[in-house]
Amino acid sequence: MTLLPADRLDPASNAVVGGARPLWTSEQARALYAMPFNDLLFKAQTIHRQNFDPNAVQLSRLLSIKTGGCPEDCGYCSQSSHYSTGLSASKLMEVERVIAEARKARDAGATRYCMGAAWRSPKDRDMDAVLAMVKGVKALGMETCMTLGMLDQHQAKALGEAGLDYYNHNIDTSERYYKDVITTRDFADRLQTLDYVRASGVKLCCGGIVGMGETAADRVDMLVTLANMPEPPESVPINMLIPMEGTPLANAAPIDPIDFVRTVALARIMMPDSFVRLSAGRTAMSDEMQALCFFAGANSIFVGDTLLTAGNPEADKDTTLFRKLGLKPLEDHAPLA
Repeated sequence: MTLLPADRLDPASNAVVGGARPLWTSEQARALYAMPFNDLLFKAQTIHRQNFDPNAVQLSRLLSIKTGGCPEDCGYCSQSSHYSTGLSASKLMEVERVIAEARKARDAGATRYCMGAAWRSPKDRDMDAVLAMVKGVKALGMETCMTLGMLDQHQAKALGEAGLDYYNHNIDTSERYYKDVITTRDFADRLQTLDYVRASGVKLCCGGIVGMGETAADRVDMLVTLANMPEPPESVPINMLIPMEGTPLANAAPIDPIDFVRTVALARIMMPDSFVRLSAGRTAMSDEMQALCFFAGANSIFVGDTLLTAGNPEADKDTTLFRKLGLKPLEDHAPLA
């Protein structure tokens, strides 16, 4: 992902010469992150209300269409073939079964369907089935999202022509900390795939994982990278690490809940038009922590009892929480005009 060069910035105002939007500096973002908590949340909620219904939350469903056996060594992932996690590799799911599962999710209230395969990158022989899944789920009236690993230009173009709405490819963390989590590909590889996806006309779903031993500065810099893209991701998942037995991060110390909420608030302030999703880790969050995240600007969650290979709150628990907070499922995909 090619960012605008620093020499195009007006250092006095942080405005970009030529009328483009301002770019964030790490210093600006870190100052926001460190604001008094009440001030930070007030700012985030104010921006959220300017762009979204503050009491509506997008419901998404995630299905693993191919599990395990991934050759990448992501230190957080139970699907990596590098680690002994007890997870067996599976073949790509049949198209008809994927569409049947999507129909169930739609009937249960989900408006967006995300499909994930544990690949470094998809093989051409699998693309026909993947494209059929996209077309079949879209025919149900749902938004579609795929996460298949790294893509080449041809694959990204094919997904765009099939009508894919979103492609998920997280940058995971800051560029500085990335090599401490993953060594089988580098940060630039992630950004290259995002470039191909953008060029294909597909929207980006791109965020990261916190609680992997990174510093607060790493969390901030991750968001700076996202916000400073030529077009920020339309969807920004903020995952809280779920330590997986057998992975290098199995014993990682959990992130402080207030620090997590600060990360959500900063994402909302820096990317006001984007959906900010509470993704992995909600099973470890109290109702109060989730409520603070919604107030900080999170407006999307995954529903269903599993996220790929990790647990997720059951539907009745989410329904109870929504009722307590006066929240409703979002029916319209778009932010406010």
